[in-house]
Amino acid sequence: LVAGPLLARGGDARCRPGGDKIGERRLDIHAYGFARLGAEAEAGAETPDSPQHLRARAARRLRGAPILLDYPTVSGTENIIMAAVLAEGRTEIINAATEPEIADLARLLNAMGARISGAGAQTVVIDGVDRLRGARHRLIPDRIEAGTLAIAAAITGGDVAIENAVPAHLTALRAKLAEMGVSLEADAAPPGRPGRIRVHAPGPLRKADVQAVPYPGFPTDLQAPMTALLARAAGESSVQERVFEDRVSHADGLRRLGARVHVDQARNVLKITGPAELHGAEVAADDIRAAAALIIAGLAASGATEVQGVRHAERGYEDLPGKLAALGADIARLPAAPLPRDPLTLAP
Repeated sequence: LVAGPLLARGGDARCRPGGDKIGERRLDIHAYGFARLGAEAEAGAETPDSPQHLRARAARRLRGAPILLDYPTVSGTENIIMAAVLAEGRTEIINAATEPEIADLARLLNAMGARISGAGAQTVVIDGVDRLRGARHRLIPDRIEAGTLAIAAAITGGDVAIENAVPAHLTALRAKLAEMGVSLEADAAPPGRPGRIRVHAPGPLRKADVQAVPYPGFPTDLQAPMTALLARAAGESSVQERVFEDRVSHADGLRRLGARVHVDQARNVLKITGPAELHGAEVAADDIRAAAALIIAGLAASGATEVQGVRHAERGYEDLPGKLAALGADIARLPAAPLPRDPLTLAP
């Protein structure tokens, strides 16, 4: 997401994106959008000899153009918007991603002097301006954190009020939790405004089938925590990941905790049979949402659960252990293993 602003402001952008290993993270749509705006752009996939990279250069000011996205990529939509706000003329992004974060970005940019309309819908129109100015902006609440806390409340049979959440941003999750027998009450906040959601799981959980798809469907970032919850539901549930092709690493850890999870790699589907009696174990996470899923499963497991790789959760959540402890969880962040006392000696 640094590439769009760098290209618009300085005419030159080069970056090597990283991120969780959850499948292909395509950058070709970013490069295509920049090229449509008049830049020379290329995106390279990661190989054993070369890391993934995105490069773009423009010898003159970018020019607006119609841009049809093959896939409604969130970061691609955001990158193109940020490049187009300083381009000459009008840019129209067709098949844009519709996540709430895109509309929030547009609100900030408009406060800075940009002219963006339609953000949050499938067609976004940007009329370029010569410059932007400073502005004050309050970010929208993190819907994924709110959803993760809601799932934690449900798996423990808890009764939790989540403050400063936007109910409209969690419609798909609320529908699935209600299908499973979880009671959700949202206060009468104005549409799109933060409010309060009460989550109460008074009885046994029922099975459900979930498909992780682009917004406004069920979020891919809640797929792993939802898999943990479905392990405690009666019957056979299924989770199909349709955004990333390799976002199933949490299945191994959940199985170590006693969950009955079968992975159909060909279809990217997890079959979960419950209710499983979860028990404590040592497990390891290798991405943000897998870490959250294993922590959530540990809340419902008998005995102690130790989650390695918790640094991943710390990249995606602000003090998740502290918030869960405030709700009554017996949870603590263990110190990292100390480094060896003696420095490594290399032979000449």
